[in-house]
Amino acid sequence: MKNETLLPTDDLKKYGIINEDNTFSKKLTADDVTKFMKGYTIVADNDKKRATFQLVDDNTRLKVIFLERDKKISEIIDSSKDQVQYSDIESKYDVNDGKNSAQLNWIKSAFVFDKETNKVVEFDLIKNATQLTAIIADKKDIIESSRYKTELFKLKEFLQEKIDKYPEIAKEITNDINIVSKEINTVNAISPDSKQINKEGKNDIQLNVNDSDLYEDANRRREEEKQEEDKENPKSRGFRR
Repeated sequence: MKNETLLPTDDLKKYGIINEDNTFSKKLTADDVTKFMKGYTIVADNDKKRATFQLVDDNTRLKVIFLERDKKISEIIDSSKDQVQYSDIESKYDVNDGKNSAQLNWIKSAFVFDKETNKVVEFDLIKNATQLTAIIADKKDIIESSRYKTELFKLKEFLQEKIDKYPEIAKEITNDINIVSKEINTVNAISPDSKQINKEGKNDIQLNVNDSDLYEDANRRREEEKQEEDKENPKSRGFRR
């Protein structure tokens, strides 16, 4: 394992990302491992639950975030074969320490069925905005374009509300709003011969492991830590939203 002495091996083992012999889980491909070591995020989905894992601070610390989506992942994947599906994911735990932007604990995604690969691909409406708009344009479907624009307006409204709540990151949120506004204008001007799908780099932001075991390992660890905190501080109750 590269940079083994620097990696947070104990945490990586707790969450099933590496084995006891310090080799990476077989559920991760060589490409997954390479991207993970470069700062990409491993995403583990289970029903409506999601856990994300990312190496930070020069790969010396494992950042784990727990989120919950509005729909079951299995239902989203099945329905996406008929039309593009949209889903909101938000944090159910206290992860905003004043340094994380709204994007880290709230995500709006689109799930698109790729007929050529027979796979469902997840796109972030901000991080993958240009690619997603190209895909919607290529469909040449008025209904799909209308649905997409509706989701963009919802996203823009959400971000505008976040500016007052997170003034310390207002600049970053404003940048996101500008991205969304640009895509709305592009959708309004869509023509039959507009953008084509950019098939390269569809997953250049996050790895999608979709592994329930990783999620369960992470969730179990969080519950154990919470129980220890309650023992030390009997007055503590629940999580802040």
